Amino acid sequence: MTDTPKAPPVWSEKQLEKDIDKAIALFRKERIEEPLELYLEFFERFQSAFEDLLEQTVDLSKLEENALEILSNKDSLDAFRYLAGPPISFDDLKVLSDTNSLSPKKLESDPDLVKRVVGTVLQGLDRRRFNWVGDGNRDPTESERKAAVIASAALIAAQRTATERRTSGQKGQEESVRTALLKASFEEVPRRKIRTITDAPKPGEFCMESDFGKRKADLIVGLWDKRVMPIECKVSNSSTNSIKRLNNDAAAKAERWRKDFGERMVVPTALVSGVFKLRNLIDVQSRGLTLFWGHNLKALIRFINSTQE
Repeated sequence: MTDTPKAPPVWSEKQLEKDIDKAIALFRKERIEEPLELYLEFFERFQSAFEDLLEQTVDLSKLEENALEILSNKDSLDAFRYLAGPPISFDDLKVLSDTNSLSPKKLESDPDLVKRVVGTVLQGLDRRRFNWVGDGNRDPTESERKAAVIASAALIAAQRTATERRTSGQKGQEESVRTALLKASFEEVPRRKIRTITDAPKPGEFCMESDFGKRKADLIVGLWDKRVMPIECKVSNSSTNSIKRLNNDAAAKAERWRKDFGERMVVPTALVSGVFKLRNLIDVQSRGLTLFWGHNLKALIRFINSTQE
């Protein structure tokens, strides 16, 4: 490595403001033009799951008798968790039911566990959606049953769509960086655990998500001057959310990596897309995090190539 390695860019407020406006415009365009197919697909899938669940349990009056079959099917299990208000996550359901497994084999061998699982959900049952339960043990009217199914399917479909957006956004960023690096003649190498700088990809190489010290990085690039660039891909749908994704996550990792591997040996980087506050971007730059934008990958590749000079 040269005595004076190429310094990564530090963007001015004016430059950041311009990119913030560009990123928000792209975010709005994606949200407005985003098709409804994903939401409708989830809605139809779980509308059927809730209809089957109510039919199978005789409108929830026989949950325990059918619990094994319900908990052994993924969609039925998801519908079952969403009977509660608010819904209970799979991990929380295990904790609340005092078990480390909800496998069919475990449930079949432990009748008391089945009772605890059903009891946990019934204790948190959404009495607004399923208002006939506990109301003199009456049967629901057709309109009550239909309203409960539609409300439940909409609830889970909305949450699944939001989760899919977040996941696909980050994965899309990672794939775009991967493609750009391959076009820049970098070689993709296997993922690995990087405990010392010598474990990292060599100059001209990169790997996808790997352990870099004690924290994961979405991509790790071996710069031409023998430094290492761990890259975090961050997509934010609100300025409030950007604090968590940048300041409390990426910037914290940057400080840890610079301490563990040496300030001259690493270039902690975040590739950002979506909605971010100017002051948060300025803050993370001051903490040693290099910023590039998803809508301007040329700037990222330009800096990476400049380390060869």
